[in-house]
Amino acid sequence: MKNTIPVILLKELIILPNQEIKIELNNKISKLIIKKSTLEYDSKVLVVAPLDKKEEEPSVDDLPNVGIIAKIKSKIQLPSGNVRLTLRGLVRVVVTKYFVSNWNEDVLNAEYQKIELPKFAPEEEKALTRKLIATLKEYIDSSNNISNSILTTVTKAKSLDHITDIIASFLNFNYEKKCEYMQNYNPLNRAKNLLNDLKEEIAIIKLEDELDERVSEVIEANQKEFILKEKIKVIKEELGERSTQEQETEEFINKLNTLKLTSSIQKKLENEIEKFSLINESSPEMGVIRTYIDWLINLPWNNKTKDPINPDEIIEKLNQTHYGLTEIKERISEYIAVKAKNNNIKTPIICLIGPPGVGKTSIAMAIAEVLNRKFYKISVGGLNDSTELIGSRRTYLGANPGKIIQGLKSCGSKNLVMLIDEVDKMTKNYHGDPASTLLEIIDPIQNKMFRDNYIEEPFDLSDILFILTANNINDIPEVLLDRVEVINLNSYTIFDKKDIAKYYLLPKIYKEYNYEITISDELIKTIINNYTKEAGVRELERKLEKVVRKMVIASRKKLTSKDLPILLGNPMEENIPLATGKIGEANILGVNSYGGFCSKVEAKIVEGTGKYYFTGSVGDILKESIYVALSYIKTNYKITLDKKDVYIHFLDAATKKDGPSGGLAILVALTSIVKKKKVPKNMAFTGEITLNGEILAIGGLKEKLITAYNNDVNIVYIPRANKKELEDLPNIIKEKLDIRCINEFKELYTKVFK
Repeated sequence: MKNTIPVILLKELIILPNQEIKIELNNKISKLIIKKSTLEYDSKVLVVAPLDKKEEEPSVDDLPNVGIIAKIKSKIQLPSGNVRLTLRGLVRVVVTKYFVSNWNEDVLNAEYQKIELPKFAPEEEKALTRKLIATLKEYIDSSNNISNSILTTVTKAKSLDHITDIIASFLNFNYEKKCEYMQNYNPLNRAKNLLNDLKEEIAIIKLEDELDERVSEVIEANQKEFILKEKIKVIKEELGERSTQEQETEEFINKLNTLKLTSSIQKKLENEIEKFSLINESSPEMGVIRTYIDWLINLPWNNKTKDPINPDEIIEKLNQTHYGLTEIKERISEYIAVKAKNNNIKTPIICLIGPPGVGKTSIAMAIAEVLNRKFYKISVGGLNDSTELIGSRRTYLGANPGKIIQGLKSCGSKNLVMLIDEVDKMTKNYHGDPASTLLEIIDPIQNKMFRDNYIEEPFDLSDILFILTANNINDIPEVLLDRVEVINLNSYTIFDKKDIAKYYLLPKIYKEYNYEITISDELIKTIINNYTKEAGVRELERKLEKVVRKMVIASRKKLTSKDLPILLGNPMEENIPLATGKIGEANILGVNSYGGFCSKVEAKIVEGTGKYYFTGSVGDILKESIYVALSYIKTNYKITLDKKDVYIHFLDAATKKDGPSGGLAILVALTSIVKKKKVPKNMAFTGEITLNGEILAIGGLKEKLITAYNNDVNIVYIPRANKKELEDLPNIIKEKLDIRCINEFKELYTKVFK
């Protein structure tokens, strides 16, 4: 005969054999099942739990194949109409089938079979029982959430099957874990699983205890520190002493009373100081407020140094430290002279443009010294983040003012000389546009109300003398170039370098080394020509320092020409060869960020397929000049290049070459091939050409002519449009160079190729 029994489905509640639970039922179906069980099934029901507790309306497929037969020990009819039951789990059974009851289609019945427990050795059962009880005792000792009464119940149990069910019912396992123990009818497996779970729970409890202990120690330490600080505070009050916070507050107030500030800044500082005085000393915000007050209160809101009033004295002092540089010296002298008449004139924004080593930074430092002003330098080369200049807001962690405010606080003066170096090397990307930001800083119309993101209050920058430096005017952002006064610091001639070495560099070296030697002008020029190749004098200074050091070691006073190879090594070789007088060669004059340069362009026309080859790091603008020159050749010399290949090569391929002023030299080299006539090697060319052979004006003429002079070039062809610039050329160059001004290529052609 098949065993059948009505089923009660419990959600989120598991019953195990030998466990009692109390439940409350409130629906008619459950009450019918209880009545049927009492009358026909000896008050027994099959209790099952769905495998997925989240399933609202589980089907038969969602029910387990193992359930617990439970005995209804008591039932109480409540006033609310609900029935309160006490169920005691009896035994596990295997459910073979779930089916609808024949007496009520809403009632679920089940067919079941009794489970025969597997046979195992008594020794194994005994060993597992001992181990399980010992582990349970360790768990109870570790946990505060379980009573010792479970040990008494467990020790009275007579079988491993009974023991495992008791422990599993007592422990605070989750629903899924309880389901596993309910369906597992092998006592050995349940015992092993319980051992693992108990050990895991013990490890978790120990870890939680360690964490609780650490937290407790930290809290106790903080409480102890707080109590001690409060006691110290009370003791100091009794002794009449004040806290550090009170002392700092008083210092801030005293400093504030000495300053003459606008009402808005005064109010801002008063509010911040009051906030500082009221905040708890242990608050992390205290340091932020202190730092902000320190910045605000120490800025030179009204501090200025007094400028000299004698313009001639300024030029005289600058002449003592710097050779030449007449234009910048005169501009500073003019500024002081006019400022003496009108103290409210706008401060000039000067941009010094020139190759490295010509004295841009050092003259700015010297200007600050003669004007009795503080000096501060900011390098913006490679700068791409505007916050470097105008700071970051105080809401950000580690916020600071920008470089401008930092310089003002560092110098303690609002009319300092501020050098902004390498403005031609700034970059623009998603971080911001530093050029536009810099414009707001230096423009006297805008900078009266300059606001740093960190300081937040307006600061007047109009008294600062801004001096910008750059190597190449073409790389300066247009927004800046439009606002500055450009002063070019050109390359030095060999005679300039000789005088700088004789009257400035060597005396400084002698003073530094406390040792003086005798060196002739000719030897200085030999060092310049054979051991340096630069527009400025940096390398020359290093070579002179090396010579003096060697002479100090040798204890000698007089330098001879025989000493130079020993002291400085072999002379430098010419890096960029000039034209040698061969057909298809011409000397070309150019200028870059390092000053002027003189090189040669080589041209060849050979049999081919009408292709053009341009080599030597040629830029797009220079390529256009080549095409214009080729067009002029084909138009005016009646030659066909369809079956010819044209090669144009520029020496020093490592250096990129671009710009329109190379067109004249290219046309000369090509004409030399067509006319089969050599171009004199002591001749150089610069100028932009048109398709009709007109010669247009170019830039950097002074640098180019100085380079031609330094490279022993005697004759230079330049555009007539640049003739006025010759007035600014040193007399020594005008005397030594045969400078020929032309409007059209025909003028050059008649002199060179006829």
